[in-house]
Amino acid sequence: MSTQPAGHKAIVEAARQEFSERGYGTTSIRDIAQRAGVSLSALYYYKGKQDLLVAILDDGLDAYFSACDEALEAAGDDPAEQLEALVAATVRFRTDHPVKSSIVLTEGRSLEPEHLARYRKNEARGSRQFREVVERGVTQGIFLTPYPDDARRAVIAMCNAIAEWYRTEGPVSVDQLVERYVALALTVVEYRPRAVRRPARA
Repeated sequence: MSTQPAGHKAIVEAARQEFSERGYGTTSIRDIAQRAGVSLSALYYYKGKQDLLVAILDDGLDAYFSACDEALEAAGDDPAEQLEALVAATVRFRTDHPVKSSIVLTEGRSLEPEHLARYRKNEARGSRQFREVVERGVTQGIFLTPYPDDARRAVIAMCNAIAEWYRTEGPVSVDQLVERYVALALTVVEYRPRAVRRPARA
């Protein structure tokens, strides 16, 4: 979208909340307009709910990948540190942005074919980031799992599920959750740090 109409942010946020609470299929343009506090004419810029869903998904994926890229850049070359960085970034994003996460994880199926292909490509990008790190760890002999693809899927699934159940007012802080999930992820890939080699005795 090039030139955004007045109230664009309010409209997109209203659509995000409505889709999250009601689901894309049962939300109407009128529901979104009422929630945003604008007239129906303010939504004529959009071709319909599909345009709004695309804008919401793009926004959520862009923000998530930005967080992951930043975390990976700071992690260095060690696969264990890279996996820790990806898990931490994912957990923090899912806890900080549960509505964005929920829409991205559940409403991609509502995209029309012309938009679905691009969305699937973005989905694959997220999976590829984890796959490359896990495979690198296996190749280097520090991840001992004989099932790297299954391990990757398990780690991604458990991190993504956080958006559905985590509550900030609960007994576990975000920092504690990050620590736990990093430990779980390293367990799933069967992480074994390289042994320190002692110099041979003369």
